[in-house]
Amino acid sequence: MIKMDFQTIELPLARPFAISRGVRTAVTVVRVTLTEGQFVALGECTPTARYQESADSVCEQLENVRAQVEAGLSREALQQALPIGSARNALDCAMWRLDAAKQGKSVWQLLEMQAPDSVITAETLSLDTLENMAKVAADAVSRGAKLLKIKLDREQIIEKVAAIRDAAPHVTLVIDANEAWHGLDLESLFHALQEFNIAMIEQPLPAGQDADLVRCLHPIPVCADESCHQRSDIAALRDRYEMINIKLDKCGGLTEALAMVTEAKALGLRVMVGCMLGSSLAMEAALPIAVQSERVDLDGPIWLAQDYQPALRYEHGEVWL
Repeated sequence: MIKMDFQTIELPLARPFAISRGVRTAVTVVRVTLTEGQFVALGECTPTARYQESADSVCEQLENVRAQVEAGLSREALQQALPIGSARNALDCAMWRLDAAKQGKSVWQLLEMQAPDSVITAETLSLDTLENMAKVAADAVSRGAKLLKIKLDREQIIEKVAAIRDAAPHVTLVIDANEAWHGLDLESLFHALQEFNIAMIEQPLPAGQDADLVRCLHPIPVCADESCHQRSDIAALRDRYEMINIKLDKCGGLTEALAMVTEAKALGLRVMVGCMLGSSLAMEAALPIAVQSERVDLDGPIWLAQDYQPALRYEHGEVWL
């Protein structure tokens, strides 16, 4: 018989993390533990207020399916038992790990995939003053960063990007506006940003208000994040985005994320894998998506004061398994 437990954990950050919607000094995660005989498997999610989630709402969802899980609910049936989102993600990932453990395999082996030694991941530059963001970029470069993700709002967009490019002349730069550029002249802005060799711009407009992307040229690829949660969203995004950002917490776990990769590539969209703030337990679950993605942003643990153990290793701009 399977036993399910879950707990809410507050993870202090090593330094504040700021985006266009606000600043955080800690992140609250929910961890699920599945136990079956000698086998124990965990999953972690990060409830997100932007998607009307809280630790309490996630725990309520998990409690509502406890009886089904402990009676042997399959991973396939879980996809209907819970909606997309954080609760299903934590449970789905724990189920993958439990199935692997019971078969004496890794999740990679269940998927018939080869685990890489390492994957290049973005290091995020939190929203800050121009001077501080340039300083953090230079520090990241000194530590071997290969890909920097710049968090921006509506202020000093070009000036900040120019300063960061000066501090990091040779690394790949991507921008994440977190829905903050509504009402700006996007076409002029996109063209101005071309000068700085920007590889991608993520979610410039609010989800549901992104039709302006159809009517302007994209000299830089634009990636859907808040606009794309699950595979059924993808087809409608083809006229306004070149890429989608798959996050396990948004889509409800590894099962749906794998389906999203297949769907996106079939429709000619490129793939990025991203994360919420969280520990190595959450990032490790997303690595089978990372090896199929053009861009990887799984740097959540480097923001934590203390990571989950065993922790992934972050060095020289890469996450090492």
